[in-house]
Amino acid sequence: MEWLTAPFEVSFVQRALWGGILVSLICALAGTWVVLRGMAFLGDAMAHGMLPGVALASLLGGNLLIGAALSAAAMTLGVTAAARTARLSQDTGIGLLFVGMLSLGVIIVSRSQSFAVDLTGFLFGDVLAVRNSHLTQLAVALALALVVSVVGHRAFVALAFDERKAQTLGLHPRLAQIALLGLLTLAIVASFHVVGTLLVFGLLIAPPAAALPWARRIPLIMAGAACFGISATFLGLLLSWHLATAAGATIAAVAVLQFLLSTVAAGIRHRFEFGHSS
Repeated sequence: MEWLTAPFEVSFVQRALWGGILVSLICALAGTWVVLRGMAFLGDAMAHGMLPGVALASLLGGNLLIGAALSAAAMTLGVTAAARTARLSQDTGIGLLFVGMLSLGVIIVSRSQSFAVDLTGFLFGDVLAVRNSHLTQLAVALALALVVSVVGHRAFVALAFDERKAQTLGLHPRLAQIALLGLLTLAIVASFHVVGTLLVFGLLIAPPAAALPWARRIPLIMAGAACFGISATFLGLLLSWHLATAAGATIAAVAVLQFLLSTVAAGIRHRFEFGHSS
């Protein structure tokens, strides 16, 4: 039992665990819609699009969260504008924005004297450096994500399954899309301290995708995603402590492994039920 509990007796690992739990809850709320709407590429682009703002804030000695939020907002505006360009497919526009923002971020970071260290921290995060102030910010972000999810739930459901019906019901699909992008932005900005801009995608997508085969109702998918995310955080921190691996990357890897195992288990269950019924 000491192997299981010893890491979490250390204060910075405890903070890392709580930070991962809060991030998992935020990502469960936003990531479920990303998976249901097939917005994975957009989510990945949004995560990478934060890098210029974070890098510039670090270089100027400003607040990293504000830099990330401004950069993500710029990315959101760019995506919205690309979607309205008739001659350009949305995927093409998002891809160009993704490469452009990532390149700009690397250029800004290269101005720093500690280029390799800064870039590694931005891309992969440092969950073991989570402070009490970060936990407070994550708690506020979670409360805001809950409000947006509850208020926008009906519109998000209609948007996810039938955008034209959402228009017919007077649910303002464009406004719902903007709110959904805002929720996604909030999750990514709140999470980059824990797993970085590169690996936040793992906690955003893998837990909801792992929960999807086992639940039919959206609230249950979110609950399952939260459970998968929290367990990935716990196991990732435990393994990284004993194996001396990067904590954020280990958490993301465990989340992806959970998805693979869930998919295999769901396939076995489907075959068993199909064989039993026939």
